Amino acid sequence: MNKFIEIIKGVYPDIYIEDYYLNDIGQNNDVLIVNKSLVFRFPKYKNGIIQLRRETEILKYIKGIVSTPIPNPIYHSFEELEPGKVFTGYNLIEGVPLWKESLTGVKSVELVKGLAKQLVSFLVGLHSISGEKVSRDLNLKVRNPREEMYNLYDKIQNKLFPFIRKDAQKEISLSFETFLKGEAFSNLGITLLHGDLGASNILWNPETSMISGIIDFGGSGLGDPAYDFAGILSSYGEDFFNMCINLYPKGTEIFERVKFYKSTFALQEALHGFENNDRQAFENGIKDYR
Repeated sequence: MNKFIEIIKGVYPDIYIEDYYLNDIGQNNDVLIVNKSLVFRFPKYKNGIIQLRRETEILKYIKGIVSTPIPNPIYHSFEELEPGKVFTGYNLIEGVPLWKESLTGVKSVELVKGLAKQLVSFLVGLHSISGEKVSRDLNLKVRNPREEMYNLYDKIQNKLFPFIRKDAQKEISLSFETFLKGEAFSNLGITLLHGDLGASNILWNPETSMISGIIDFGGSGLGDPAYDFAGILSSYGEDFFNMCINLYPKGTEIFERVKFYKSTFALQEALHGFENNDRQAFENGIKDYR
């Protein structure tokens, strides 16, 4: 932690630092909370540096478009592109992660519906930003979702299959090949997406039962809006997901893709662990396929 503080002070010598601690939630970044009011994120991996720079540009771009509070990177350093030296910092957004257990604890159906409406309102705003416009304004590469899934399938076969039991290999192959040869992409529209809309990145106020902010746009980019709903399905289960998808314009059209993307999440975590030498991520993702 002292190393991170030295890096911050080296770039911003006038910043007053009274106390600090590490937040251990981040998978791709070391997260430092300073003065209980500032969040500094340091990428753990080389490829995370590129992501953080892109994320900073995206956050500035969407600031006035989405209604939900999001990070505003007022501090940043991209001078030395090495893990541990690159960072961004923003004012802490009040709230705690909306874990599944927290959502289950909300006994009022109306309050749960209110949370769903807030979440969908955020996604409608974010997904209203067309891929063509953002690609032009921010020079972002458009992700071809079908191509990305082909590439993911190829990596899973080459890197993870040696660790996966034979019957699970067959199930994975059948799932990917059926999906990729089907008609699921026929009504696809490319938009800006969050890219990692899981419970840890959705903050809420338990006293008011309202969403207080959306954080960690490290996976943001241009792609299939269904991917964001896969994060909701994975985090909260069918009932809340159905509540959200029914509020989303033409939600039924993306339903099949949502289900498929969600089915790949564990394998993606294992792949992340394999490629970044993160043993815990690898074990977490691969355990049901051994």
